[in-house]
Amino acid sequence: MQINDILQKIKEKFPSLETVALPNALVIPQSSLFEVAGFLKNEMDFENCHCITAVDRKDKMEVVYHLYSTCNRLMLTLKTIVELNDLTVESLTPFWKSANWLEREVYDLFGIKFLNHPDLRRIMNPDDWTDFPLRKDFKRLDFIPRPQTMGLKG
Repeated sequence: MQINDILQKIKEKFPSLETVALPNALVIPQSSLFEVAGFLKNEMDFENCHCITAVDRKDKMEVVYHLYSTCNRLMLTLKTIVELNDLTVESLTPFWKSANWLEREVYDLFGIKFLNHPDLRRIMNPDDWTDFPLRKDFKRLDFIPRPQTMGLKG
């Protein structure tokens, strides 16, 4: 099975779904993420969610999922766009247990909230923080690394 086969099966299952196909990647609407993820897990044998991350594009956020199907020997990158005025996306923890900590990390670093997550709280930064350090608008003067702490002279 190849990536084109996966895309064809998704189009058959969700005929009205507007997708953008990239090499080994599929961009789907945020509103369809949960349903498509369930299909990929339960019917297309993507049994592993290896990584979840986000990309700050200044005017929007991308949430990126790396899924693996070992029986099909296939990796799929699934992306969805999240608007800055609504930084929420449905949690995929019902499908992959690994999504639990991965979603917490994305929340902690980018501020994207995963709806219906079983324990959405910060995982690395202090609980009382209101900042998200991997966002492009992150500006905390007390958090700027000094050259000597980075092994540089200066």
